[in-house]
Amino acid sequence: MTAAARPFEQDDLPSLTTEQTRIPIGTEHRPFTKRPLALTDALDFWSFGGAAANVVMQMARPGVGYGVAESRVESGALMVHPWKRARTTTQYLAVSILGTQEEIDAFREAVNVAHRQVRSGPDSKVTYNAFNRDLQLWVAACLFIGFEDTYQLLNGKMTDEQAEQFYQTSSTLATGLQVTREMWPATRKDFDAYWNDLARQAVLDDFVRGYLEDLLNLRMIHWYMRIPFRGLLRFLTIGFLAPYFREQLRVEWTAADQRRFDHLFLFVGFVNRFIPRFLRFGGSYALMTDLRRRMRKQKNLI
Repeated sequence: MTAAARPFEQDDLPSLTTEQTRIPIGTEHRPFTKRPLALTDALDFWSFGGAAANVVMQMARPGVGYGVAESRVESGALMVHPWKRARTTTQYLAVSILGTQEEIDAFREAVNVAHRQVRSGPDSKVTYNAFNRDLQLWVAACLFIGFEDTYQLLNGKMTDEQAEQFYQTSSTLATGLQVTREMWPATRKDFDAYWNDLARQAVLDDFVRGYLEDLLNLRMIHWYMRIPFRGLLRFLTIGFLAPYFREQLRVEWTAADQRRFDHLFLFVGFVNRFIPRFLRFGGSYALMTDLRRRMRKQKNLI
């Protein structure tokens, strides 16, 4: 899901600001603990609301987009096996955050087996290889953005100190792939600089945009499930996208839409305080139980 070739020179692209590349968070942080914040605090089932937006951000880098859309690995294809792909992705997130080094290494090797088959062909518009560390780093950065955005939508904007604490527990999102620890930006400020710089290479073309439109229209599931959820998925996805990525996807988002989105998460954040943590976070621990069972029985992990 990564690429080596770039269809443009990065220096030729306009600079981007955080206001363009990140969604706005309008509420102050509502502390629920005095201990330092960590990525584990974001393992909330509401994070699924931004999953499709995260796919959009990842695939906006041409190599990632073409690698996914052209992939010949049918067993892991989102548009062919959506539920299996969803389980694999969420299990990767769970093991990256909650797993032991042994579990992370085992899951990485399972992912490597699938990635060895993902490389561009002679007719591919973009040259890609799933072991390219540069774009694996981009994918991990997108995953971090998803966790941070969801946490702040539910709990309010973190202070700089809290944001740094949260960030310092996140490197395993990258090192669970082929990315080295040294490649992960050292501080939260460094991450912002990396994100704004590399986001300039996130340029969607008609081919990848068409794939993402199929995703947003839920064309990979049965029509009777598609009808009640398609509108909500589209609303949440666009709401979780920063202005620059909305422009790339060519979707509209009005001030009224933003107010509805903000009000939704104010309500959800309030309700969330009364939902027991074991229910909100239980899915991640269930995925870890499943992973450990598969490892114990020497079954395929993905």
